[in-house]
Amino acid sequence: MSRTYLGPAYRIESERLVIRCYNPKDALYLQKAVQESVEHLRPWMPWVKDEPEELKVKIERLRVFRADFDLSKNYVYAVLDPYESELVGGTGLHPRVGSDAFEIGYWIHVNHVNKGYATEISAALTKVAFEIEHINRVEIHCDPNNIKSSAIPKKLGYVYEATLRNRTENIEGEPIDSMIWSILKEEYLKSPCAKAKIVAYDAFGNLIVS
Repeated sequence: MSRTYLGPAYRIESERLVIRCYNPKDALYLQKAVQESVEHLRPWMPWVKDEPEELKVKIERLRVFRADFDLSKNYVYAVLDPYESELVGGTGLHPRVGSDAFEIGYWIHVNHVNKGYATEISAALTKVAFEIEHINRVEIHCDPNNIKSSAIPKKLGYVYEATLRNRTENIEGEPIDSMIWSILKEEYLKSPCAKAKIVAYDAFGNLIVS
């Protein structure tokens, strides 16, 4: 029996956040949030090595994000407050971990750490991945030294698979280890993610999950 595809989810509303597709006009929000958070992000996010970036660079990057999103190549999301007046962080469903699977990535503005937002975001995107995209596996990768980040998949019912040696790079370009967590479709149904309260909308604003 064929299955109707209801995605992708251009806009997701969780209990405290709006998670939506980037638009080029979000470049000012992104520039401000990243520049304010550089020192906080530096140990974990190698891409901050290019900061500060000019606004036009941010605009071009968001154009690429939007184009890839529209073509279902890569789903990069802005994370905003409920009024969409401030960028709280960034996240995404990235198809770089094999077929029928996504990796969830996330970062949080320095002013919004320790509020449970990364957990809320990851639960919401896990639900979208399984209930809208109908994939079989979701992964979360993190630096083994990032204790707060590694606690998130564990809390959400992900299974620790392995710590792979020298699989990524830090901001200096030096090889570092990567901790791998995953959750399968059958495991998701019994996980806290399945109980996440979200609503999601397609490109036309039509409700696709609640």
